[in-house]
Amino acid sequence: MTNVPSSDVAFTPSVKAIQTRRGSRAAYARMEDGGGFRTAITDDLQAFLAEQTSVFLATANAEGQPYIQHRGGPAGFLHVLDSQTIGFADYAGNRQYVTSGNLADNPRAYLFLIDYAQRSRIKIWGTARVVDDDPALTARLMPQGYRARAEQAILFTVTAWDSNCPQHIPQRFEAADVAAALAARDARIAELEAMLAARG
Repeated sequence: MTNVPSSDVAFTPSVKAIQTRRGSRAAYARMEDGGGFRTAITDDLQAFLAEQTSVFLATANAEGQPYIQHRGGPAGFLHVLDSQTIGFADYAGNRQYVTSGNLADNPRAYLFLIDYAQRSRIKIWGTARVVDDDPALTARLMPQGYRARAEQAILFTVTAWDSNCPQHIPQRFEAADVAAALAARDARIAELEAMLAARG
């Protein structure tokens, strides 16, 4: 039996046909010869996840209708539980429960993370499930001191993941990082002004 490359999660026959027509299939075929996308959470991916304050979770219902939901929190709100599993607390929100309903019918899911400051993107395919009957797990995944109410937990099992090139990602910075940089600059200016004043 032929091993199926992990990148087949994205590169369907239709995608491969377009790649052939557009001239990129040979390059991706070489990547597939090495197994395709990565399938386990590496140290580099874990470090990237630990720094993120935002993630987009895509699901689809039983009919295939897609839905994307944003989830955020302080850095570290995404927890790597093992080499295949990412977990996070799911906060109480507008009570539509579209993601929960979709996952009840169709466990396939996708995480998209973008770090504007570093101009990097990570895409992760897998399956996800809602855990609403384990308060200890939900409490463990809840960021300490974060002002939100955790309603349940979501566990995401990684099937494959890949990174995108930085092309076309606008560079943006977190407001807190900008404020810290400005405060450091202002403190240095004050220090230099004090030194000049002391010299008379």
